[in-house]
Amino acid sequence: MALFPAFAGLSEAPDGGSSRKELDWLSNPSFCVGSITSLSQQTEAAPAHVSEGLPLTSQGNNAAADTGHRFVWLEDIQAVTGETFRTDKKPDPANWEYKSLYRGDIARYKRKGDSCLGINPKKQCISWEGTSTEKKHSRKQVERYFTKKSVGLMNIDGVAISSKTEPPSSEPISFIPVKDLEDAAPVTTWLNPLGIYDQSTTHWLQGQGPPEQESKQPDAQPDSESAALKAKVEEFNRRVRENPRDTQLWMAFVAFQDEVMKSPGLYAIEEGEQEKRKRSLKLILEKKLAILERAIESNQSSVDLKLAKLKLCTEFWEPSTLVKEWQKLIFLHPNNTALWQKYLLFCQSQFSTFSISKIHSLYGKCLSTLSAVKDGSILSHPALPGTEEAMFALFLQQCHFLRQAGHSEKAISLFQAMVDFTFFKPDSVKDLPTKGQVEFFEPFWDSGEPRAGEKGARGWKAWMHQQERGGWVVINPDEDDDEPEEDDQEIKDKTLPRWQIWLAAERSRDQRHWRPWRPDKTKKQTEEDCEDPERQVLFDDIGQSLIRLSSHDLQFQLVEAFLQFLGVPSGFTPPASCLYLAMDENSIFDNGLYDEKPLTFFNPLFSGASCVGRMDRLGYPRWTRGQNREGEEFIRNVFHLVMPLFSGKEKSQLCFSWLQYEIAKVIWCLHTKNKKRLKSQGKNCKKLAKNLLKEPENCNNFCLWKQYAHLEWLLGNTEDARKVFDTALGMAGSRELKDSDLCELSLLYAELEVELSPEVRRAATARAVHILTKLTESSPYGPYTGQVLAVHILKARKAYEHALQDCLGDSCVSNPAPTDSCSRLISLAKCFMLFQYLTIGIDAAVQIYEQVFAKLNSSVFPEGSGEGDSASSQSWTSVLEAITLMHTSLLRFHMKVSVYPLAPLREALSQALKLYPGNQVLWRSYVQIQNKSHSASKTRRFFDTITRSAKPLEPWLFAIEAEKLRKRLVETVQRLDGREIHATIPETGLMHRIQALFENAMRSDSGSQCPLLWRMYLNFLVSLGNKERSKGVFYKALQNCPWAKVLYLDAVEYFPDEMQEILDLMTEKELRVRLPLEELELLLED
Repeated sequence: MALFPAFAGLSEAPDGGSSRKELDWLSNPSFCVGSITSLSQQTEAAPAHVSEGLPLTSQGNNAAADTGHRFVWLEDIQAVTGETFRTDKKPDPANWEYKSLYRGDIARYKRKGDSCLGINPKKQCISWEGTSTEKKHSRKQVERYFTKKSVGLMNIDGVAISSKTEPPSSEPISFIPVKDLEDAAPVTTWLNPLGIYDQSTTHWLQGQGPPEQESKQPDAQPDSESAALKAKVEEFNRRVRENPRDTQLWMAFVAFQDEVMKSPGLYAIEEGEQEKRKRSLKLILEKKLAILERAIESNQSSVDLKLAKLKLCTEFWEPSTLVKEWQKLIFLHPNNTALWQKYLLFCQSQFSTFSISKIHSLYGKCLSTLSAVKDGSILSHPALPGTEEAMFALFLQQCHFLRQAGHSEKAISLFQAMVDFTFFKPDSVKDLPTKGQVEFFEPFWDSGEPRAGEKGARGWKAWMHQQERGGWVVINPDEDDDEPEEDDQEIKDKTLPRWQIWLAAERSRDQRHWRPWRPDKTKKQTEEDCEDPERQVLFDDIGQSLIRLSSHDLQFQLVEAFLQFLGVPSGFTPPASCLYLAMDENSIFDNGLYDEKPLTFFNPLFSGASCVGRMDRLGYPRWTRGQNREGEEFIRNVFHLVMPLFSGKEKSQLCFSWLQYEIAKVIWCLHTKNKKRLKSQGKNCKKLAKNLLKEPENCNNFCLWKQYAHLEWLLGNTEDARKVFDTALGMAGSRELKDSDLCELSLLYAELEVELSPEVRRAATARAVHILTKLTESSPYGPYTGQVLAVHILKARKAYEHALQDCLGDSCVSNPAPTDSCSRLISLAKCFMLFQYLTIGIDAAVQIYEQVFAKLNSSVFPEGSGEGDSASSQSWTSVLEAITLMHTSLLRFHMKVSVYPLAPLREALSQALKLYPGNQVLWRSYVQIQNKSHSASKTRRFFDTITRSAKPLEPWLFAIEAEKLRKRLVETVQRLDGREIHATIPETGLMHRIQALFENAMRSDSGSQCPLLWRMYLNFLVSLGNKERSKGVFYKALQNCPWAKVLYLDAVEYFPDEMQEILDLMTEKELRVRLPLEELELLLED
């Protein structure tokens, strides 16, 4: 029988032979077709349901089964009875051990769809267990343009489409043809009958691959970018090999590694290593570190290279290891002031190892070491140029550090000791080194003698002389002036939450207790009577920080810094090294009266540093409100002590600062509309002005006359103020335009007249023209009698032109310029600009500004040099800055009183801010006018340009403020009657933009260590309601500014639940906590 029916007849074939043997395997002799037919018939008739593959047992008398029971297979049965069945005696324990059948015993199927027949799909549904039957399409995510891969594609050189340029055809064409590199005639073949296929397509149609050389060409083609980078690397290696002493070249090579690592695979060894190495930040750092180590081997004495290495190693090393390396570096270079400053900032911003006492003693060690270097006690290291100025900057940095940490008593004591140590030093100790002088100073400090700012202070020198004669005669002072402190008003409302009570009491104590506590001998007090031992300052706390200031300018700056520290607007700006460290309150954004009085606004120049005793919440208005009664007396005593030490312009400046401080308090009363306090404050201020003018050296002091007249004008006594102005100008005689103080006096008089109300502005303008005209005449000044004649105006204009040309000619000759020449040019240009504005118009005033700017700008920034020489151009830069301020103020005033486009003012401010990116007044004006614009794109582009190139932090601060103002504007539009409504105007990502500005501003060292920036960031996040993110930013701020007490106070206000944890942290880091929680509980119980 054949195995396959198609070959059944092969065996009967006549010519069997060899072919039969070849196909013999297709037949099976033992197989019978009839048996399979009968078996199939019997199987169809069997009613039993059996399963396949198991033995069958049959019962009955049938002949098909043998006697007895035996197992047979179903296929062997010829006749099956109706009782056929299968048995399985082996039990399956899985049936009672598991809840369902084994998955292998269940038939598999594929479900088509998720529905089921017979149900109503609108009312019923079935939830199928297991995976869905829908196909999961693996969709590859589309790469956006800003991803790394896309940015890398932008750096690849494009392929040229056409290499030939054809002249334009005169006939119009319906499409733009795209030509290949080679413009060859098409070749037609049987595979390419139209000649439209290229060569590679033709090869593919023929079934051929590209030639071997062509297939290898793309791999062998060198990458132009990698080749250029390799060439640069080889060039750097060659140059550092030839000039190993060039530290700037080494630093450039280190910076170049960032560019190298951006390109994938320049240093790749294996094929899959390119992207891995590209993303490896650690590889970049290790590469830079290896280069720096090579550089240091060739330049053992280079401090810059070692500093760069330490900065790099902050990513690798532990803080303790870093501190040890810093100590080694300081030990090798104890005379390097810049290194000391960076070391102090490093230790100050290391949260894990930070404590107030440790940093305070470190400042003392720094200043004492530098004093020994300056004295020549350390023979191995001579003093470097500028050491004294740097020591003074470090001293101020220490004072601001103590003030911000809450230890204001120690900061005040440092200033008190420095005033005595500098100005009242006995002649017998002047020749000793600083260490010896400090040892002689200790007995005076511990003697209980009144110090600077205290009543009856005479100074160290007088005390030493009197000690040699046998001591002072003690006179019992009057006890009428002593008033007890009001401690019972510390907690005014006990129903408030505990954190609010603590904050109010803590800030109140900060404001009242900033002076060091001294035992009052008249009341028989001793040191044990002090309730808070921290208020006492011992000599050990200040002794190491005393330095000698031999420069007269630095001595005067010390007094100015002390007054500024107390809240007196002395005009002193902290040095650049500690300016942003001292910034902790947002008064830099406060316009004050600039909007109301653009020409005569009061600018106190606090630079964002709060005065001692002030730790107000962010956003609290920063006006000079003055101190309490004892604080005011302290300031008066300081003025009485230091004013006799100076003469001439310096003494005049001190008188001016004192009077300006009192006027600032009058402005505060005007702002708050406190009439009762305004009356008493105005009376006290006028009394001070008259007393200062009565002194013989101040009779002809036009600065004081100007302030006194301005005070009368502010108090509303316009006629009295005019009399004061006329009296002062009449005393001047015929000085014409040679006296800068006289010009400033006349300028203020004219500006006040111009800013009068619109009803009397025409008459006021005539008065202003009269004042500025009389300034140019040789005859004595006379009061206003009527309209100025045109001929007098012409003469005055000629006089101004000649005087201005003379000043500008002197500026080109004298280099560096004297101070008198600079101040004269400033006042003269201001007067001439205002005169031209009043007599001709705003365009004439702008023309004067452009003339002066063009002349001085060429002197400050000569052609071919990016920056002017600091020695010759610093003074002229200040002149340009002052005249620019006058220019912008005039434009603002003109826009206020008449219709004028905004573009000239915007252009003037943009041009000025590119030159003076640290000027806060200009930034305030720019932000205010740009906030009125509906489009923010120009403002953002301008801020982006400035922040990329400028080093100061002010552009970042004002960029953030501008975006916050815009966000506030959008939110006010989205509110209706004080209620929240649905946003109809999209926010356009303002929130994320502001956060990005904060993060970018903090990348620099000055930004990351600026307490004001962190306070603003924390306040912004809290205003968004993101509490968890705000907490993270708070702890991040502590990592950079752990000494700033205002950050902890803000955190208590924003996170009241964490109050205990925050106070424990303050105690651990030794920040000043004036009201412990235990004492607060006792006060609340009372």
